[in-house]
Amino acid sequence: MSDATRATLAAGTLVALAATSGSLYFSLGLGLTPCDLCWYQRILMYPLVVVLGVAAVEDRPDVWKTVLPLSLGGLALSAYHSYLQVAPGATCTVGGPCTSIQYSMLGGLLTIPRLAFIGFALVTVLAVAVARVGGETDDAWGI
Repeated sequence: MSDATRATLAAGTLVALAATSGSLYFSLGLGLTPCDLCWYQRILMYPLVVVLGVAAVEDRPDVWKTVLPLSLGGLALSAYHSYLQVAPGATCTVGGPCTSIQYSMLGGLLTIPRLAFIGFALVTVLAVAVARVGGETDDAWGI
Protein backbone atom coordinates (compact mmCIF):
# COMPACT_ATOMS: atom_id res chain seq x y z
CA MET A 1 0.00 0.00 0.00
CA SER A 2 1.30 3.44 -0.78
CA ASP A 3 1.95 6.00 1.90
CA ALA A 4 -0.78 8.19 0.40
CA THR A 5 -3.34 5.41 0.74
CA ARG A 6 -2.31 4.69 4.32
CA ALA A 7 -2.50 8.40 5.18
CA THR A 8 -5.94 8.67 3.59
CA LEU A 9 -7.20 5.68 5.56
CA ALA A 10 -5.73 7.15 8.74
CA ALA A 11 -7.48 10.46 8.01
CA GLY A 12 -10.76 8.62 7.52
CA THR A 13 -10.22 6.83 10.81
CA LEU A 14 -9.66 10.16 12.57
CA VAL A 15 -12.81 11.68 11.04
CA ALA A 16 -14.90 8.67 12.10
CA LEU A 17 -13.30 8.74 15.57
CA ALA A 18 -14.05 12.45 15.97
CA ALA A 19 -17.68 11.91 14.90
CA THR A 20 -18.03 8.96 17.26
CA SER A 21 -16.45 10.85 20.16
CA GLY A 22 -18.62 13.88 19.45
CA SER A 23 -21.82 11.87 19.48
CA LEU A 24 -20.82 10.22 22.74
CA TYR A 25 -20.02 13.62 24.25
CA PHE A 26 -23.44 14.96 23.26
CA SER A 27 -25.24 12.04 24.89
CA LEU A 28 -22.98 11.12 27.82
CA GLY A 29 -21.29 14.45 28.51
CA LEU A 30 -24.16 16.84 27.90
CA GLY A 31 -26.97 14.41 28.70
CA LEU A 32 -28.81 14.88 25.39
CA THR A 33 -31.09 12.01 24.43
CA PRO A 34 -30.45 10.81 20.86
CA CYS A 35 -33.50 10.52 18.64
CA ASP A 36 -34.11 7.45 16.50
CA LEU A 37 -32.46 8.97 13.43
CA CYS A 38 -29.40 9.82 15.54
CA TRP A 39 -29.19 6.17 16.60
CA TYR A 40 -29.29 5.00 12.99
CA GLN A 41 -26.53 7.46 12.10
CA ARG A 42 -24.47 6.13 15.00
CA ILE A 43 -25.01 2.58 13.76
CA LEU A 44 -23.49 3.62 10.44
CA MET A 45 -20.62 5.76 11.82
CA TYR A 46 -19.27 3.78 14.77
CA PRO A 47 -18.08 0.72 12.78
CA LEU A 48 -16.16 3.00 10.42
CA VAL A 49 -13.62 3.73 13.17
CA VAL A 50 -12.68 0.05 13.36
CA VAL A 51 -13.07 -0.74 9.66
CA LEU A 52 -10.89 2.17 8.53
CA GLY A 53 -8.39 1.74 11.36
CA VAL A 54 -7.86 -1.95 10.67
CA ALA A 55 -7.57 -1.26 6.93
CA ALA A 56 -4.88 1.35 7.57
CA VAL A 57 -2.88 -1.04 9.74
CA GLU A 58 -3.39 -4.21 7.69
CA ASP A 59 -2.77 -2.86 4.19
CA ARG A 60 -6.32 -3.17 2.83
CA PRO A 61 -6.96 -0.42 0.26
CA ASP A 62 -10.04 -2.22 -1.08
CA VAL A 63 -11.83 -1.33 2.17
CA TRP A 64 -13.60 1.44 0.27
CA LYS A 65 -16.06 -1.24 -0.89
CA THR A 66 -17.14 -1.66 2.73
CA VAL A 67 -16.88 2.00 3.71
CA LEU A 68 -18.92 3.55 0.89
CA PRO A 69 -22.24 1.79 1.64
CA LEU A 70 -21.99 2.82 5.30
CA SER A 71 -20.91 6.40 4.61
CA LEU A 72 -23.38 6.99 1.77
CA GLY A 73 -26.23 5.59 3.88
CA GLY A 74 -25.22 7.87 6.74
CA LEU A 75 -24.90 10.80 4.37
CA ALA A 76 -28.45 10.29 3.10
CA LEU A 77 -29.83 9.77 6.59
CA SER A 78 -28.13 12.86 8.04
CA ALA A 79 -29.27 14.95 5.05
CA TYR A 80 -32.86 13.82 5.68
CA HIS A 81 -32.49 14.51 9.40
CA SER A 82 -31.13 18.01 8.68
CA TYR A 83 -34.04 18.64 6.33
CA LEU A 84 -36.54 17.63 9.02
CA GLN A 85 -35.11 20.25 11.35
CA VAL A 86 -35.65 23.15 8.95
CA ALA A 87 -38.76 22.13 6.99
CA PRO A 88 -41.85 23.98 8.20
CA GLY A 89 -44.37 21.59 9.72
CA ALA A 90 -42.09 18.57 9.27
CA THR A 91 -42.76 15.61 11.46
CA CYS A 92 -40.62 12.59 12.08
CA THR A 93 -42.48 9.35 11.50
CA VAL A 94 -39.57 7.27 12.76
CA GLY A 95 -40.16 8.24 16.37
CA GLY A 96 -38.37 10.38 18.90
CA PRO A 97 -37.67 14.12 18.79
CA CYS A 98 -36.06 14.06 15.33
CA THR A 99 -37.32 17.51 14.36
CA SER A 100 -36.10 19.27 17.51
CA ILE A 101 -32.73 21.00 17.61
CA GLN A 102 -31.17 19.95 20.89
CA TYR A 103 -27.80 21.62 20.36
CA SER A 104 -26.51 24.17 17.87
CA MET A 105 -23.28 26.01 17.23
CA LEU A 106 -22.29 29.07 15.22
CA GLY A 107 -25.63 30.76 15.65
CA GLY A 108 -27.64 27.71 14.64
CA LEU A 109 -25.60 27.00 11.50
CA LEU A 110 -24.29 23.70 12.86
CA THR A 111 -26.65 21.22 14.46
CA ILE A 112 -25.94 17.62 15.42
CA PRO A 113 -27.35 16.16 12.15
CA ARG A 114 -25.35 18.70 10.13
CA LEU A 115 -22.18 17.72 11.97
CA ALA A 116 -22.96 14.09 11.16
CA PHE A 117 -23.48 15.07 7.51
CA ILE A 118 -20.05 16.72 7.44
CA GLY A 119 -18.48 13.63 9.01
CA PHE A 120 -20.12 11.24 6.56
CA ALA A 121 -19.23 13.51 3.62
CA LEU A 122 -15.57 13.60 4.64
CA VAL A 123 -15.43 9.83 5.08
CA THR A 124 -17.09 9.37 1.68
CA VAL A 125 -14.60 11.68 -0.04
CA LEU A 126 -11.69 9.88 1.64
CA ALA A 127 -13.07 6.47 0.64
CA VAL A 128 -13.33 7.59 -2.98
CA ALA A 129 -9.77 8.92 -2.74
CA VAL A 130 -8.58 5.53 -1.46
CA ALA A 131 -10.31 3.85 -4.39
CA ARG A 132 -8.54 6.16 -6.82
CA VAL A 133 -5.11 6.37 -5.17
CA GLY A 134 -5.06 2.68 -4.29
CA GLY A 135 -5.87 1.81 -7.87
CA GLU A 136 -8.76 -0.33 -6.67
CA THR A 137 -11.56 0.80 -8.92
CA ASP A 138 -14.64 -1.11 -9.90
CA ASP A 139 -16.63 -0.26 -13.02
CA ALA A 140 -19.86 -1.18 -11.25
CA TRP A 141 -19.33 1.78 -8.89
CA GLY A 142 -18.41 4.12 -11.72
CA ILE A 143 -15.34 5.38 -9.89
